Amino acid sequence: MSRNVYLVTGGAGFIGSNYIHYLFEKYAQVKVINLDKLTYAGNPENLNDLKNNPDYVFIKGDICDSTIVNRIFEEFKPDYLINFAAESHVDRSIGDAEDFIRTDMYGVYVLLEATRKYGLERFIQISTDEVYGSIESGSFTEESPLKPGNPYSASKAGGDRLTYSYFNTYQLPVIITRASNNYGPYQYPEKLIPLFVTNAMEDKSLPLYGDGKNVRDWLYVKDHCKAIEFVLKNGELGEVYNIAGGSEKENIEITRLILELMDKPESLIKPVADRIGHDRRYSLDSSKLHQLGWQPQHSFDVAMRETVQWYVDHQDWWKPLKSGEYLEYYKKHYPEGKSLT
Repeated sequence: MSRNVYLVTGGAGFIGSNYIHYLFEKYAQVKVINLDKLTYAGNPENLNDLKNNPDYVFIKGDICDSTIVNRIFEEFKPDYLINFAAESHVDRSIGDAEDFIRTDMYGVYVLLEATRKYGLERFIQISTDEVYGSIESGSFTEESPLKPGNPYSASKAGGDRLTYSYFNTYQLPVIITRASNNYGPYQYPEKLIPLFVTNAMEDKSLPLYGDGKNVRDWLYVKDHCKAIEFVLKNGELGEVYNIAGGSEKENIEITRLILELMDKPESLIKPVADRIGHDRRYSLDSSKLHQLGWQPQHSFDVAMRETVQWYVDHQDWWKPLKSGEYLEYYKKHYPEGKSLT
């Protein structure tokens, strides 16, 4: 049985680390090269259990560094490249967009150029539902126009369309996925669910933007990982695939559910001034992927309960991340009504 080589960029992050775990659980014969810059959201402890595995190779580096990227292609000759590497937090992009433009667009260019030079079987660009912008009713299909509403989503839209252009121009074997909001283990505690769970554990307030009625579709990260691998093996080159969990919830619903699961009072909810450019509702139509044969396997209620329990059981993982430096960033960029404590 041949052993496939995966180059996973951004593999120390939330979704990337879950995907690497999924690969080793699924395949007896696989080699994974993890290229990660280890920014604040990249945590090598996410993959601590693989550090002695000879088929797992971690390389600290930036996807914008063509020298490192080219060396990886030359040495390891990957069959597949899955690009998770991205600056991904909307609030941070509003405070300073430069790193987002560099990583989410120029970094994608570097990876595409290396693919063009050395070749591989599949290049999966991990995009996001946020490239579509907000929608009042109905759901976005893969044919819907892109209207990103903040610097983060605009940078992801740029990388998304640059990837397609390399298929159209150079016939590179690319596929693009656009997923809805993920939740699950190892998510950096600046995102809504892990932030609110960990704050509630510490009896700190839960800073809820605006009226709390912004709607997101929630996708369990393990379902997302399976969808990516399914698209890798079954998707059509040059195509875009929406990946949704089929669980649209208002932020206030998520907040109340977390408090209920943790037996904490709703008095911990602290309404704060709404975020600049805060999209009202995201919704994806995943029928194209369903027709191909993929469906999410985890119910929202069960997966949310498991997610909350994971953060309860892994306080040694998240407590160091919620440092004074982390809180100071928000105090600096969002001094008015954005306190996390």
